[in-house]
Amino acid sequence: MGRAFYDQSTACQEIYKRASAYLGFDVAALCFDGPLEELTKTEKCQPALFVTSIAAMAALYERAPSLRPLGVAGLSLGELTALTAADAIKFTDGLYLVQARSDAMAECTAHHRGAMLAVIGLAPDVIQAVCQESGAMAANYNTPEQVVLSGPVESIEQAERLAKEKGAKRAMKLEVAGAFHSSLMQPAASSFRRAIEKIRFHPLKFPVISNVTGMPIADDREIPDLLVRQIVSPVLWEPSMRYLIKAGAELFVEFPPARALTAMLRRIDSVPKTVALSEPADLSKLLQFSKIV
Repeated sequence: MGRAFYDQSTACQEIYKRASAYLGFDVAALCFDGPLEELTKTEKCQPALFVTSIAAMAALYERAPSLRPLGVAGLSLGELTALTAADAIKFTDGLYLVQARSDAMAECTAHHRGAMLAVIGLAPDVIQAVCQESGAMAANYNTPEQVVLSGPVESIEQAERLAKEKGAKRAMKLEVAGAFHSSLMQPAASSFRRAIEKIRFHPLKFPVISNVTGMPIADDREIPDLLVRQIVSPVLWEPSMRYLIKAGAELFVEFPPARALTAMLRRIDSVPKTVALSEPADLSKLLQFSKIV
């Protein structure tokens, strides 16, 4: 996870070094060598994801220091990455907030049994009916066909049955620890608010699209409240992508370690070009595409 960039970029190596010094464990060793059971722990996984993305961005700017995006967005935890990329948060403050967020959510899920369900192929009014009948809540609007539901375990089990009965192409429980982006996470939101009060936010270098509104954050003073609300609000990912397309974005870049956002964008709109940065060779592809668009 991120090793190929690390091996070729001194800027990338510096990010891992700074993160390890701040977090108190060797982030690079954990990302590259595991063990998997340690890497998948919430308190290790979320900082590792954050660092991997920021390190890949550092590798990109090392190659193309003048390249700047029209706007950035990050899904759920990725919103902290986007804000760090836009210099609204210092890197170490981003690490602090990632840790505080994961700790608050882990504490919350330990006391509130929740689950999440990905539903594919139901119309919005049918999704709404499933939520009303089951008590589940919409947590992620990912694509025109995919909505993730969140709620108590019993509600999600009922929602899974109802979705299948109503003709869903797929209804699949997610391997997550709780009911994220739902009202069950209110204790986590309250805890995170206390942590976020310690951080100073700075003017955005370029627009960041909020998960809560699907629109650009107008003022850096809005950021704390939006980040707290995000924990209990649905992620408006499809509206966020449609905003960027309407604003003129022709090339979308996904930072590692996954390709899920690229796949979702293609289901939202197949016109924009996409590059998922999985290895250093993808940087050359990105730079070539950026000249075309």
